[in-house]
Amino acid sequence: MKPGRTFFISLLGILFLGAAAFFHDPLYPVWILSGLALFPLIVLDALVLLLFTERFSVKRELGSVLTLGRKAFVRITVSRTNTGIRRLLARSIRLFDIYPDTLECGAFPVKINRSELRNNRGVSRKKRTRNRLSSGAMLVFEYPVIPFDRGSWEYTRMELLLGSFLGFWRLKVIHPCTSRGRTFPDFRKLASSADLGGVLESTGIKASRKRGQGLEFMSLREYRKGDSIKAIDWRATGRRRKPIVREYQEEQDQQVLLLLDSGYRLHRLEESAHGVSVRGSNARSENVPGGNVSESSYGAPGTAGAFRTQFDSALEAALLISWVALKHGDGVALGCFGAEERWLPPRKGMSALTDLIHSLYDVKSASAPSSLFSALENALSRLKRRTLIIMISNLREEDGESLSWVLKRIRQRHLLLLVSLRETEAERIAMRKPAGKDEALETAAAFAYLSARRRLYKTWEHLGLLTLECGSHELSSALIKQYLEVKRGGLL
Repeated sequence: MKPGRTFFISLLGILFLGAAAFFHDPLYPVWILSGLALFPLIVLDALVLLLFTERFSVKRELGSVLTLGRKAFVRITVSRTNTGIRRLLARSIRLFDIYPDTLECGAFPVKINRSELRNNRGVSRKKRTRNRLSSGAMLVFEYPVIPFDRGSWEYTRMELLLGSFLGFWRLKVIHPCTSRGRTFPDFRKLASSADLGGVLESTGIKASRKRGQGLEFMSLREYRKGDSIKAIDWRATGRRRKPIVREYQEEQDQQVLLLLDSGYRLHRLEESAHGVSVRGSNARSENVPGGNVSESSYGAPGTAGAFRTQFDSALEAALLISWVALKHGDGVALGCFGAEERWLPPRKGMSALTDLIHSLYDVKSASAPSSLFSALENALSRLKRRTLIIMISNLREEDGESLSWVLKRIRQRHLLLLVSLRETEAERIAMRKPAGKDEALETAAAFAYLSARRRLYKTWEHLGLLTLECGSHELSSALIKQYLEVKRGGLL
């Protein structure tokens, strides 16, 4: 229990009255009588708050699975305790739901109207809040939250701040109320073939079946106008006495390995449409929760959702291309190296996507060293057949020498695609017009750095490796396009 505003105002008044009585004797009795009258009121107010005030019971309802960046609603029920003794309602009631740091919310503290718990009156529908009042002196309302970080989360308690009748005291009542769950990336694109079709359409490639130019024989059928003469099966044509063509499809039963760098290379805030993102503070409201968070504002500067790294985009792109590869009948393996090391062996079938999601939803990057050489060495020791290895990192000039030995071994047994996320800040510095000597030196250094990166990629391409450099926002579509080109070109 802590003193309230009235306590400090009264104490300040007594001090001023005592100071006045020091200089003016007639005020001395007034000061003494005021102090003697105020003391029992303060004590009585504290006793009523401690012994006769309603403590309430609270309940929270929330789904155990949330989606990153998607609004969810938490249902709170506040009811009077059923102890057989009718307790008094506090003069003021404020509720705090101690939500996890990984959720963005602007609803608290909530100021509860005493009359709603006493008279069972309904709440007007004109209010913007999602709350209602049910029978039995029970107040039910909902407030919105938006997850801005993947991983597990936990609610631990709710707190009620009760104000005494005379305003001298405030009592904090803690209700242990645990809720646990997990936040997964937004997989709406993976759940709908229409969404995937939109992603494939953005790459300029349609995942259509090729006739007469594929890698695997699928079936025989009658000749149609427009079919290639090379596709005709002359033996089948002779047996059936009519033109028969061979129909092919892209080769199935291949294997794809995705290697994600969770170290310092991708532990950088990505640049969004709003500009360079930084994590900000949330605005709080004293009103009943209507929420001042929205999905449209998620990721904007000044919001918690703006804290998004390049690794987040790389992970989402890896899961999306895993969906595409599994749809094509290929086996998918995935490994992380750097801050966190994980290995998921190759698996086929769409059920493997669920395992990937549940195994990687809480992987995060950190400012830790990462060894590309060790990651590729580990992959070579685990892979038993020819595989398309896709490594996503931020590749630099010094990686050319450190990877030279292992790249020769990989080229003999596997097909390697080295994906490097662009450094937009360095590109911006290299393209700007310098205003002085210092800026000219920075521009020249940035230009030389980017040129060295491009020369390294050209060297790897001459060795027969595949390279891809793109921004984090185009990573998903660029990876899908490169994967389909590999499939159609028969490079595996």
